[in-house]
Amino acid sequence: MTTLERQFAQTVAEHKSTIYTVCYMFSGDADEVNDLFQEVLVNLWKGYENFEHRSDIRTWIYRVALNTCISLDRKKRRLASVRLEMDINLFEDRDEDTRQVDMLHKRISRLQPFDRAIVLLWLEDLSYEEIGQIVGITAKNVSVRLFRIREQLKNMSND
Repeated sequence: MTTLERQFAQTVAEHKSTIYTVCYMFSGDADEVNDLFQEVLVNLWKGYENFEHRSDIRTWIYRVALNTCISLDRKKRRLASVRLEMDINLFEDRDEDTRQVDMLHKRISRLQPFDRAIVLLWLEDLSYEEIGQIVGITAKNVSVRLFRIREQLKNMSND
């Protein structure tokens, strides 16, 4: 294993929960999340050698992960497909907290990809400045968008 490969493996190990969280925000299906995760890793590897450290590595990872997931989400929406559903979900949990988290996740998944990215970063407890740097808008614009997103989430039905 080369030095570059070891550094990349270390970076992935340190930030895998960040990558997984981004992927989960764009799909609730475990297999699809794993596919997204793998695609993000491929894109990170492709750009790793050229990463110039002008920004924090975490910021770069968020940007690559979000761009990958948003691109794949757009492609998925363009392709009409029929999903096979199983009659049983072995991972289903019925307590009140789980239902509320599931409801929030469903509402967030109905947002536009860019808004989903902002919510994800906010839920990850990043500052408005960090969010703005990752998505390419000002901190003030992050604040305004988050206000509008919260209102939009409040007004959604639970369908």
